Amino acid sequence: MNPIEHCHHMKTNQQPRLRLSRLYPSAVTRWMFGAYTLIVLASLAWAQPSPNVSPFAGGLNYPRGLKFGPDGDLYVAEAGAGGTNSTAGLCPQVEFVPGPYHGGYTARISKISRDGKTVTTVADHLPSAVEALGDVIGIADVAFIGHTLYALSSGGGCSHGLAGTSAAVLRVDADGTTTQIANLSQFQQTHPTVSPHSGPGYEPDGSWYSMIAVGGALFAVEPNHDELDMITPNGQIRRIADISATQGHIVSTACAYDGNFYVGNLGEFPIVEGSSKVLKITPSGSVKVVATGFTTILGLALDQENRLYVLESTTGANPLPTPGTGKVLRIGSSGRVAEIASGLSLPTGMTFGPDGDLYVSNWGFGPPNMGEIVRIRVPGANEDNDSQDDDDSQD
Repeated sequence: MNPIEHCHHMKTNQQPRLRLSRLYPSAVTRWMFGAYTLIVLASLAWAQPSPNVSPFAGGLNYPRGLKFGPDGDLYVAEAGAGGTNSTAGLCPQVEFVPGPYHGGYTARISKISRDGKTVTTVADHLPSAVEALGDVIGIADVAFIGHTLYALSSGGGCSHGLAGTSAAVLRVDADGTTTQIANLSQFQQTHPTVSPHSGPGYEPDGSWYSMIAVGGALFAVEPNHDELDMITPNGQIRRIADISATQGHIVSTACAYDGNFYVGNLGEFPIVEGSSKVLKITPSGSVKVVATGFTTILGLALDQENRLYVLESTTGANPLPTPGTGKVLRIGSSGRVAEIASGLSLPTGMTFGPDGDLYVSNWGFGPPNMGEIVRIRVPGANEDNDSQDDDDSQD
């Protein structure tokens, strides 16, 4: 049996759960989030990352998903800053709160050289939307099929303030232009899930979050409706699993693959410690809970030993998103969970590099103009025993 499936309740120090502000259900809690963030930022002096975490590159605008390309460089999705365009009266809007959205073309994809010293723009002027209290969606993730780069565009759609656009998968051409290959807005609207988010915060165009490439196709996770879908390069879309049908509305976010899909969830707001989980989804769509006791999962990654790494965005019994409390955990060969890194600030994505290190999008939401990528040296990267998992973290 896969060791991940032994992971129920095996964390020695269970931790809580988070939710991005565009999904928060009430104005009161959104106001609390803003006030709470200011308080936390004032006390960040104690929130130091663990020694194995180091800066890799900065100057990013809400970095989200990231992948290394076939050229060895790191490609990063950036949500952008939204805009001022409104579609009120033209189409159904996201209700207050978090709506309404105002859209613009400020999202982009950046490329970071393998030494982290050079950041260049691969594609820009892409759909971005900011909601009433400041959270932004835009380019959510990137993935390669061969040498072709694809982007998951979450910021498009009429409900996001951008008439004539849609949430979509984009193909990025060598000259930086993009071509829409799949209309995700239309697919969601014609293929509803059983238990999407209800009431204020329902997203007609979705709030797509993560995307991976497997076997010549793309697979994307959407948290507002809770689904995993396959998108082919010629634009065909097929649902792999309606996660909400068996799990309810859990805010599904991160995805990894090892012959089956693993999907983590962010969870409801306010944060409840230890309430996030990892699902195994077979290619035929069967959904099973295989690991529990996590908090605010926004990233998953598998190493060469097929051990699963879990990115938690906020931990420590904090009821609201809290900088300096993000962690990376590893599920070991027996299902034990080891802490690999700590002290991250509102991380939103994670990937392995060709060097065996983890690369994490830090400050992926929250205060503007603080986005960065950090590099995490992974202890025991070539070991697969419980003593390494338990004792050799954060060295």
